[in-house]
Amino acid sequence: MLFARLTFLLSFMIKKIKSTLFDLNLWIVIIIGVLACRTLIFQEGYFNMHDDLQMMRQLQMEKCFQDGQIPCRWVPDMGYGYGFPLFNFYPPLPYLIGQIFRILGFSFVNTVKYTFSASVILSGVFMYYLSREFLMNSLKIGNLKLHMPAIVSSAFYIWAPYHAVDVYVRGAMNESWALTWFPLIFYTSYKLVTAMKENSRFWFLALAFSYFALFTSHNLMVLIFTPVFFAWLLLILWIENAWGKIPKLFLSGLLSLGMAAFFTLPAIFENKYTQIKSQLEGYYDYNAHFVSLNQLLFSRYWGYGPSVWLEEDKMSFQIGHLHWVLSLVVFVYVFSRLVIKSREEGFIIAFKDKTIMAVLFLFAIGWSSAFMTHVRSINIWMAIDQLKYLQFPWRFLTIVIFSLSFVVGVVFVYIKGRLSLFLCFALIFAVVFSNWNYFLPEYGKMGKLTDEEKFSGVAWELQQTAGIYDYLPVHAKTAPKSPKKETFEFVFGSGAVSKEENGTYWSKGNILVTTDLAQIRINILDFPGWRVFVNGKETKKYIADDEEWGRMYIDLEKGDNFIYVQLFNTPIRTISNLISFGSWVLFFYLMIGKKLLSLRSFYL
Repeated sequence: MLFARLTFLLSFMIKKIKSTLFDLNLWIVIIIGVLACRTLIFQEGYFNMHDDLQMMRQLQMEKCFQDGQIPCRWVPDMGYGYGFPLFNFYPPLPYLIGQIFRILGFSFVNTVKYTFSASVILSGVFMYYLSREFLMNSLKIGNLKLHMPAIVSSAFYIWAPYHAVDVYVRGAMNESWALTWFPLIFYTSYKLVTAMKENSRFWFLALAFSYFALFTSHNLMVLIFTPVFFAWLLLILWIENAWGKIPKLFLSGLLSLGMAAFFTLPAIFENKYTQIKSQLEGYYDYNAHFVSLNQLLFSRYWGYGPSVWLEEDKMSFQIGHLHWVLSLVVFVYVFSRLVIKSREEGFIIAFKDKTIMAVLFLFAIGWSSAFMTHVRSINIWMAIDQLKYLQFPWRFLTIVIFSLSFVVGVVFVYIKGRLSLFLCFALIFAVVFSNWNYFLPEYGKMGKLTDEEKFSGVAWELQQTAGIYDYLPVHAKTAPKSPKKETFEFVFGSGAVSKEENGTYWSKGNILVTTDLAQIRINILDFPGWRVFVNGKETKKYIADDEEWGRMYIDLEKGDNFIYVQLFNTPIRTISNLISFGSWVLFFYLMIGKKLLSLRSFYL
C-alpha cells in the first residue's frame, strides 16, 4: 500500500515537472534570473565579497556529513583550527542546499556560485507564484497565456539593487536565501487560507516547510519578517472571512518550529555560552549604520566597500529608482480605484478586493521598512531592544524590495490588450538595463581561483581566523593567536603523544606519561558537551587559571593512557533533535500516510 502511494506521489511530481517545463511564464522568469547571475553561472573563477567564508563553511558542512556529525554543530578548522560551534548558531540550510551541488560533483568554487544563483532565481520563481495569485491579468497569444503582472514583479524582485548587494558585494548567502522564502511563505499561507478541504493538507505542509526554510536560513530575517507575516495573515483572514483557518495556520507554524527545533532551540538557549556581545558592539552597533534619504532614493552610487558612518559608506543602499517611483504611481492609482469602488459598491466590498488590499498592505509595509533604515526611526530602535541584534538598520531593505516589487506588478493588472505585452517587456528591460552593472562582481569579472588555492597557504589561514569572535566560547579571554599544531600537548611533566586522530567532533590519541604526574592541554576550545575519557573512564576537564584561549586541560598519572574527547549533545540539543525528528516523521506521514495527500494542480 505504501509503495502504491509513493508511486502515485512520484507520478504526480513527474506530471507537475512536465507541465512546468512547458510554462513559458516560468521560463521567462528563469531567464531573467539567469541574466542576473550570468557571471556566477558562466564565468570560471571566484569573486571578492565581504563575507568570504562561504567556501570554508561549505567545506565544514561536508566534513560533518562525512564524519557523521548530523546535525552539524562544531566546525574543526575554524577558530584557527581550535574549532567553535558555528552551526549551533549559524543557520545551516544554504549549506545543506550547497551540499547537493557537492554531491553532484561540483567544486567548492562552483558550489558557492551556483548556490547563490539558485537563491536569486528561486526568489523570482516564488514571487511569480505569489504575484500571479493576486495580480490576475493575463494575455492570450494563441495557446500561450502570459501573466504580465507576475512576470514584472518577479523581474523587479530579482533585479532590485539590494539583491545585488547581498550577492555580489556582501556575499550574504543566508540573507539571499531568506529573500527566496519571503514570497513562498506569503503564497503558501494564502493558499492554505483559501484551500478547499481536499487541498488543505498540501498547503498546510507547504507553509510549514516554507517557514522551516526561513528559520534555518537567517535568524535575523525571522525577527523582522514574522511581524509582517502576522499582519499579512490577519489581512487575508479578514478578506476571505476564513477565521476558521486559524487553528490550521497555528498548527502549521507549530510544525515548522518543530522541524527547525534542532537548530532554533540550541541557538536560543546556548548563545549565553558564546561571546555574542561582540556582535553588538563597536562596528556592529546599529547607531552607526542608518541610511540617509539620498542613499535610499536618489543616489546611484555603487561600491564594494563596507558600511560605515553616515554617508561615508562604500556600498549602495538604494531602493531602486524604478521601484520606489512606480510604487508611488501604483499607490495613487489603486487608492483612487478604492475610493471609486467604495462609492459604487460600498465601503466593505471595496475593502474586500484582495488585489487592492494586498497592494495597499505591501505598499505600507515597504515604505515603513524604508523608514526603519533611516535615523528618524531611532526611537523605535531604542524602544524595541531586540532590534539591536539586527546590527544594520539597512537590513530592512530586504522587506522593502520584497514589498515594492510586488506592488510594481499591479501596473499591468489594469492595462488590457497587447499594449500590456509591450509595456511589460519595456519595463523589464528598463529595470534590467538600469541595474545591469550592479549584478557583477568587483572589477566586472571573476578572478582565477581553485579549491586547492583557497584551502591552502595564506588564504586558508585567513579563513580559519575570519569571524573568530562571532561564536567564540565564553571561557576564552581572547581569540587564539596562532594556528593549532597538535591536539594533545604536555604543559608540565614529560612523555610522548602517538596515534593522534581527529574528526569534526572528536579526537583521540595515546599519551605515554613518564613522570609521576603530567598536565595535558587539549587544543580544543571548551564548550558545553565536550567530555574527556581516559582509558574508557570519563575524567574531569578544566581550564587552567592562566589559560587565555579557553582550551581544555586534564591531569594524567604515569603510564600509558588512551585519550578520547568528544562533543556530546547537551540536554537541550538532545530534546531539540528529538523534536525535529518527530516533526519530520509527522511531516512525511501526513504526506504519504493513511489518507494519501490529495495533490491538486499547483496552478489552482
